[in-house]
Parts: sequence; C-alpha cells; structure tokens
Amino acid sequence: MNLCIAGGRIVDPAQGLDATGDIYFSEGRVAAIRGESVAAGELPEGETERIDAAGMLVLPGLIDLHVHFRDPGFTEKEDIHTGCAAAAAGGFTTVCMMPNLRPVTDTAEAVAALRARAEGIDALPIGAVTLGQKGETTVDAAALKAAGACALSEDGRSVADASIMLAGMRAAAEAGLPIFDHTEDDALRGTAAGEACMAARNLILARESGVKYHLCHISAKLSLDFIRAMKAAGYDITAETAPHYFVFDQSRATDGNFKMNPPLRTAEDVAAVIEALKDGTLDAIATDHAPHCAAEKECGYERALNGVIGLETSFPVSYTALVRAGHIPLSRLVSLMSANPAAILGAPKRGTLRVGAYADAAVFDVSRPYRIAPASFRSKGRNTPFAGMEVYGKTRLTVAGGRIVYRDQK
Repeated sequence: MNLCIAGGRIVDPAQGLDATGDIYFSEGRVAAIRGESVAAGELPEGETERIDAAGMLVLPGLIDLHVHFRDPGFTEKEDIHTGCAAAAAGGFTTVCMMPNLRPVTDTAEAVAALRARAEGIDALPIGAVTLGQKGETTVDAAALKAAGACALSEDGRSVADASIMLAGMRAAAEAGLPIFDHTEDDALRGTAAGEACMAARNLILARESGVKYHLCHISAKLSLDFIRAMKAAGYDITAETAPHYFVFDQSRATDGNFKMNPPLRTAEDVAAVIEALKDGTLDAIATDHAPHCAAEKECGYERALNGVIGLETSFPVSYTALVRAGHIPLSRLVSLMSANPAAILGAPKRGTLRVGAYADAAVFDVSRPYRIAPASFRSKGRNTPFAGMEVYGKTRLTVAGGRIVYRDQK
C-alpha cells in the first residue's frame, strides 16, 4: 500500500525545501511531493493510506552516526530489537552501531550477522580498526566493507600506536570506509587537552593516509579551535557532538546519569560547542546512545559507568535547546541530524525527501511541550540526564523504507 503524510510542514535542507504539503511514498521510495510552490514526482497509483500531519514537522528520517546497541555480549543493557525500537521512537531511520561488543565487530562474519538482524530501521555496523580493539593488528577493512560495514572505529578508546593507526587509516581509505574516531590520549584521560592532543595527532595521520576522517563526540573548546583551524587550512574532516555537551556543564556532574566519556566540560566549553554548531565547525549531532543497567548508574558518580542514552530524546532536546533558544534555524538542525550524516556516510538516498530517495521520514509535534519520562522509553536503558526536562518535538510518526515503524498512540 502507498502512504501519504498530508498537510505537514515539510523541511528538507538537502533540496532547499520548506513548504506545507503532502508527501507520497511508494515501493520504498519518495514518489511525489505536492504543496505550496512545490510539485515534484508522480502521484502513485493504487490504494494509499493518508496520515494527517497538519501543524507538525515532516522531516527526512534522522541519522545517528554513533550508537551502542550492546548486542552481542551485553544484552541485559540493550539488544538490537530494543535499540531499533528506541531509534524509531526518536525519529531515527538509520543508525551506526559501534563495535565495542563481545565479541568485537572485527570480522566480515560479525558485520554480516549484525547487519542481518536490524529490525524496522537500518542499523549499520561499524567495524573495529584493530582486531579485538587491542591496538595491535589492523582488521581486513575491505572484507568488512564488503560485508556491510559503514565505517571503522575504535570507539571507547584510541589506537595508542601512531604507526598502527596510520596503517588502519590507509586500509580504510583503500576500502572506501571512513574512520569515526574517539580521540583521547590515555595519559591525559578525561581532560580537554587529552581530547585535543589525540585529535591533532590523528588529523595529521588522516591527512597523510587520505582517509575520510570523522571526529566523534567532540566536547571541548580546545578541540573545536583546532578543528576550525584545520578546516580553514583545507583539511577534509567532519565532526560531531552530542546533546548533553550543549545543554549541561560540569556543575551537573553529580550522579551517574551525568557521567559519560568525554565528561561534561565547563560553561565556556558548552558555549563553544553551540558556536561550533552555528558556524559549521561541527557537522552532525549524534547521541552516543549508551545504555547501562540501573545498578551500574545508581551507585554514585565516581563508581558509575560512563554513558547515557539519547535516541528518544535527541531531537526534542536539540530542537528545544538550539532552535527554540534562537541559536540556529530549524533547517540547520535538520541538516545536522539528517543531510550531513548522510553525506558523511556517502549515502545520497538517505537524509532527504527528494523524489527517488529512500522513503524515510519522521513527523514531530513542536506545538506543545512535554516532559521526558524515562519509564516510557522503548530502550532498556533509563540512564538519561534529561529526565523530567520540558521539551518540544515529540515524535508522532516514523516511516522507514515506506513502512510505519513507530506511531505515537497518545
């Protein structure tokens, strides 16, 4: 059956579109758009389910470059089923799963097995840079790419040996895979200097290797100053941050739900992250969705494990803290959460509602506020710093591949 989302405000920066109208999906693709000043594609023939989105935003399906679904190895925290469900409930139609699992995603077989288990949305495996994430022997990047890996990353740690990191980057470049890099010098763990020092080293290695290089969860002004300078110098790099880094500073780091790696920084760092989202130094907002069991977070800040969840809060928190607060326009936020991540993945059929693109879309209600309630999450995790926060942007509908994968019933 065809699907039509009718009467919503369709915002798609990838094609410069911001118009009220109807969008039609057929056979897994965007078939047509009809509305004020826009008429693209051919209306599909046959039966069509029509969904009223009047007064709501209709956006390209969101893309998260950085999630932890804990499966295999840690399914008491999350599994692919609950992770995909949480993503759909947050308006995400594509996510990229980090490899620090048990076993590590470091072989073609592991990549293919994960890829085959995605449910409803596209959950793309990221392969490790080194076998077992031990920092000693690089993986077979070409084999991982052929099996469906979307990138390589040593997330959770950095490769300490520069020569091994360079070899991994060269292999990734030859295979046509980007490197998604967790930048942290172990000798300076948890510090802004440690984040910036490793970022600087690996930016040099990326230039030497020719790999497409993406910096994960950037949190510090020092790192952003360096990234901004490197972009100005012509380095072809991209970088992401996460909502907690532009909402909270280190004064909130009082319990386990505010503990993550990198940690919350100073108020100056928070202001720098917001400025970097405004001026293009940062290219994407990711969640670093990292579920933990309650006992692992409710044990005091010092003993708690690193990581917070974010798939079901990312858009409303970002919309509220950035768009409603007047820092960036809506089109910029949509780019940060859809079009730009698609470009980083080299996926032109994602992150847009252009005719012929994948039929991935999300509908959000930004007209009324609601409070974030962890008990309602689809994720197994409840470890969010945003509990009780009043936000705008509740997900009403998520469509992936032309199929409804989430519908708010309230």
